[in-house]
This record gives sequence, C-alpha cells and structure tokens, in this order.
Amino acid sequence: MWVVFALLAALVSATVVTLSKAGIKNVPPSLAFAIQAVLIIIVSWGTVLWENLLPDLGKIERKSWMFLIAAGILTAASSLLSFRALSIGDASRVSPLTNVALVFSVTLAAIFLKEKLTWQVMLGAGLMASGALLIAFAKPTEKPEDASKKNGRPETGTTIYESKPAA
Repeated sequence: MWVVFALLAALVSATVVTLSKAGIKNVPPSLAFAIQAVLIIIVSWGTVLWENLLPDLGKIERKSWMFLIAAGILTAASSLLSFRALSIGDASRVSPLTNVALVFSVTLAAIFLKEKLTWQVMLGAGLMASGALLIAFAKPTEKPEDASKKNGRPETGTTIYESKPAA
C-alpha cells in the first residue's frame, strides 16, 4: 500500500510544480510560497482535527519535537529555494534537478538511519541522478518569444548603447 501512496505523492508533487510555475509568473517566489504555506497549515491542522489527533500533541517526546522542528525549517528552506529556481528556470528542467533529493535521501538514510544499500539501490540512485542531470542540463528548445533575440538579447533597446534615440 505504501507504493500507492508514494506514487500518488509523486503525481501530486509534479502537479504542484506545474501549478506553482504557472502561479509565480507575476508573483515574487517568497510571496507565492507564503500563500501556499498558509494553505498547507489550514489543510494539515484540519486533518489533525478531523482525525481527532490534537490530544496526541502533548505525547510527543522532546527528541521527536527537535527532529520535526528541524525538518519543518528545512522543508520551508527547500520550498523557498525551489520557488526561486522555478521563477528563473523551466519547470521541466528545475523539477528533475530538485528530485536529485531522492539520491541524497538514499545516502542520508544509509549514513544516519543505517539502512542497507544494495547494488540495486545504488544503481537506481545512480540512474536517477544521471537522468535528472541529463534532463536539467539538456539544451532547452527555443521558445517562440526567444526567436526574435540575437545572442540571447532582444535586437534593440536592451542597453543605453543599443537603444534607439527618441524622435
């Protein structure tokens, strides 16, 4: 059953990347993340209330609190960095590169959680990293709006030296 949830999470994550890229077109990345974060808070605490888990809040051990707080801070940092990358790059190139996190997860799980690495896991991680890097650094296709540019710059009016004088 965990496989189904993991695949659904991947599908939802891919959809989030696409929607986020579309949403940050005219919105600063930090503001876009803040808007999503508010919705995450509403949904997550709504789920806690729905499942009647609020009484369990006091049962969480100090060590677990520390791990959860650190993970929360890093999740926010990861999201802010991802939003910044999406605001600059193409979603189809940013997303595979951010998903190199899968390789980092395997490595960190082996080091800190003492999970065993088999040759299949190492080969799979290597293939995932190779594929992500291949996609991320592939030469992008030229967009229609880029067709009028020469050497990556619009033909006129880009600097004070190239601008046409006003009549």
